[in-house]
Amino acid sequence: MRAMVLEEAGRPLVEREVDDPAPAEGQILLEVSTCGVCRTDLHIFDGELAEPKLPLIMGHQIVGRVVEAGSGADRFMAGDRIGVPWLGWTDGTCRYCRSGRENLCVQAKFTGYDIDGGYAERAVADERFCFPIPESYPDDHAAPLLCAGLIGYRSLRLAGEGERLGLYGFGSSAHIICQVAVAQGWQVFALTREGDTETQELARSLGAEWAGAVGDPAASDLDAAIVFAPVGELMVEALRAMAPGGTVVSAGIHMSDIPAFPYEILWHERTMRSVANLTRRDGEEFIPLAASVPVETSIQVYPLADANRALDDMRHGRVRGSAVLAIGG
Repeated sequence: MRAMVLEEAGRPLVEREVDDPAPAEGQILLEVSTCGVCRTDLHIFDGELAEPKLPLIMGHQIVGRVVEAGSGADRFMAGDRIGVPWLGWTDGTCRYCRSGRENLCVQAKFTGYDIDGGYAERAVADERFCFPIPESYPDDHAAPLLCAGLIGYRSLRLAGEGERLGLYGFGSSAHIICQVAVAQGWQVFALTREGDTETQELARSLGAEWAGAVGDPAASDLDAAIVFAPVGELMVEALRAMAPGGTVVSAGIHMSDIPAFPYEILWHERTMRSVANLTRRDGEEFIPLAASVPVETSIQVYPLADANRALDDMRHGRVRGSAVLAIGG
C-alpha cells in the first residue's frame, strides 16, 4: 500500500510502498478514505513531541470502511464506515482508567504516534476506540470531527458555564466548536492575528458575536476562553480578559512556555487549566451532537502525496478551517 512515512523528525515525509497491516486480536483493518491533518501532526513532524515510533505513519483523524476484523473483534461489520481518533488504546486497569479518566492513562497508545495512522491507504485500529460516522457527513467533512472537534468539545465542557466565550486562534478546532458553543447559547468572541480579516469573516459566518485581533478590549469580561494556538503568551492574554470566576483552557498538546504574570490577574477565583487527549465518552457524546447542530466543517483537501504541503500550509496559517488528505474512494 502507499503511505507517507516520517523517517526522521524535521525531514519531509517520504512516499513509500509498505506492507498492508494485519489486524491483531480486537483490531479491525480499514480501507482509508480520508485523514485529517492536525496541528499535533505538525508537533510530531517538528520533533516537539519527542518519542514517536519511527518510522511512523502519522494521522489520527481517519475515516474509512472496515475490510477485515481480527479475532475477537465484533463491533463492526465489513463495509461499515467508521472513524479512528487520537486515543488508540488504554490499559483499562490504572487508576485513571478505573475512575473514568482514560485520557490520562499512563500506558495509553496514540494513533499516528505510537500506532501507525491514516496517512496511508490502509490502517488498523482497536475497535473499542472507533466511532460510527453519521451518514450526514461525507468522508472528507467527517475527518476533522475526530480530533479537532473532539478536543474542542472536551475543552468547551471543561470551560464551564457562562455567556461570553473567547476562542484564541481560529483554525481547525475553533471553527468547529464555535458552532457548538453558539448552539448552546454562548456569545463567541474569536481572536486572531492582527489583520487576518479572512479568518475573522469565517468566524462571524459561523455565528461568532465578534471577531478581531488578540488584545482588542472589545473581547473582555469573558466567562471562559479556549486557547487553540500553541503560544504560551496567549494564556496570559486570555487570563487578562477573564471576568471574576472565569476559566482559561489550553486545548493544545504542546505549547511554548507561559510567561510569568502578576497574581492580580489570577485572583478572584479565575482558573487556568489544560486539556489532555480525549475519552471514548467524549466521542460518543460529541459526534451525534455535531450532526444535530449541525456542525459544518470547512476543509481544504489535498492528495495523499501532498501531505508535506498540507503540513506546511498549516504551519504558515494558509489553511482556512481543516486540512484533509484524500486517500481512497
